[in-house]
Amino acid sequence: MTDKLYENDSMQQSCQSVVMACRQKDDHFEVLLDRTVIFPEGGGQLSDQGWLNKEPVFYASEDGPDVWHWTKKAFREGEPVTVTLNWDVRLDRMQQHCGEHMLSFAFWKTCGANNVGFHMNEESVFIDLDKEVTEEDVKKAELLANKAIWENNPITLHYVPHTELGNYQLRKKNEKLRGTVRLVAIKNGDTCTCCGTHPPFTGMVGSVKVIRFSHYKGGCRIEFLCGRRALEEMHKRNLILEETSNLLSVKAQEVLPAVEKLRQDSLNLRSQLREKTQALFKHELPQILKEAPLLSDGTRFVWIETEGIPADGKSIMKLVSALDHVLAAVILKNDNRVMYQFAVTGNGSFNCRDFCQMANEVFEGRGGGSPKSAQGGGTAGLDWKQKAESLRSRILKENQ
Repeated sequence: MTDKLYENDSMQQSCQSVVMACRQKDDHFEVLLDRTVIFPEGGGQLSDQGWLNKEPVFYASEDGPDVWHWTKKAFREGEPVTVTLNWDVRLDRMQQHCGEHMLSFAFWKTCGANNVGFHMNEESVFIDLDKEVTEEDVKKAELLANKAIWENNPITLHYVPHTELGNYQLRKKNEKLRGTVRLVAIKNGDTCTCCGTHPPFTGMVGSVKVIRFSHYKGGCRIEFLCGRRALEEMHKRNLILEETSNLLSVKAQEVLPAVEKLRQDSLNLRSQLREKTQALFKHELPQILKEAPLLSDGTRFVWIETEGIPADGKSIMKLVSALDHVLAAVILKNDNRVMYQFAVTGNGSFNCRDFCQMANEVFEGRGGGSPKSAQGGGTAGLDWKQKAESLRSRILKENQ
């Protein structure tokens, strides 16, 4: 059994220990110690990292009373080691996890929303609420959580029998808990059962910042960051804002309306361009039809190869497929994608689904449809025009 020093002192950064066992698994070794300051992944909190002597510990896992430390080097049973915590990683984990407690409490307190899910990764932290919340709800909860940080309230640990949990005002209740239960209590704030590491005072969380929120499974998913993560994210976003305001030659607070105007101008230009393109294509269509090769049953093979957006391809196909006795193929490049459409009109016996399958093979794409109409899309490499020409030549060769 490992003496888990982190449970009662999250600030201890090193200790002396003895190797109890070492086992090899896949490409690493797992080392069992008699005592440790390294927290293993659990309760939604990511694993700490650190060192055994000078050997990095990149992960720790818990198996009942035992904590296994994952390394690339084997250790001898009975070997004494110095366990050192990577404090930057520990502080980050504590900030995110404790911030989750504080923000969850804030939503519960301000709008009666309960946390029903918690997820943490190396980039972000998420909580899932059991009800939808508004921008104003998020603002109130975020402010309350940060007020608790500014007050620098103490965070204490309590070990109580599960039979006494009813004496505490818990935000979350787990009726399945038995035996001695660990409680994390924030003065004037959240109290709940938890196995994770927490700082001794709320001020160490630094800050809580909601990044975005969205509807999720009948409730709401809140993405947020705490401490250094929040600071770095705000630096990054501020840099983007400043660079954008410089590009647009407007003040930072005027960026949004300026971008909205640019977007509307772009939509208007696209619409005008599409109209001009369609007018030009209508003008050229008689000549295109006149030059289109005849297939075996007298159907004209109209091949259109262009660049634009998917809407352009659909507009062109609509014009061509309105003609009688044609096999129409529209190949359109859009950014790094190729979109292809096939349609046959009149009594032509050709199967568009087969042509789409050919295109799937040529462009490494996916698509399908019916004998009369089919479409799909694939990858547009630098050689997309050569591939398109090879597809055209194959269709002609097999159907003339």
